[in-house]
Amino acid sequence: MENAVDLIQKIEKIIKKDPRYKEEAYTFVLAALNYTVGKLPTKRHISGRELLEGIREYALNQFGPMTKTVLHYWGIAETLDFGNIVFHMIDAKLLGKSEEDSLEDFKNVFDFKAAFTPSNDYTLE
Repeated sequence: MENAVDLIQKIEKIIKKDPRYKEEAYTFVLAALNYTVGKLPTKRHISGRELLEGIREYALNQFGPMTKTVLHYWGIAETLDFGNIVFHMIDAKLLGKSEEDSLEDFKNVFDFKAAFTPSNDYTLE
């Protein structure tokens, strides 16, 4: 496990290469990953879609009706943005991936307006 200083330094390097997303977006995705894996009966690799569902649930728990506003402030406007963040962290050796994992797994998985409105029914696309 990375120590906090190493983690922040790696995230800062990522942001220098691609400044679209704020540092908080990266730490949020790591927290949401931990939340998602923690809900599983046994620890295992999760798919992009599973992570996105966990991100959705975790974000709504953390930010409630302000979720979309917070995510937009961090530079996140669609599910592919989460994929970009994940794959930046994979490239920085902060996360791992399987052979089957791809950035495409994060493309257009759900509609932000529907998914990040508390108590709104939504469907994965």
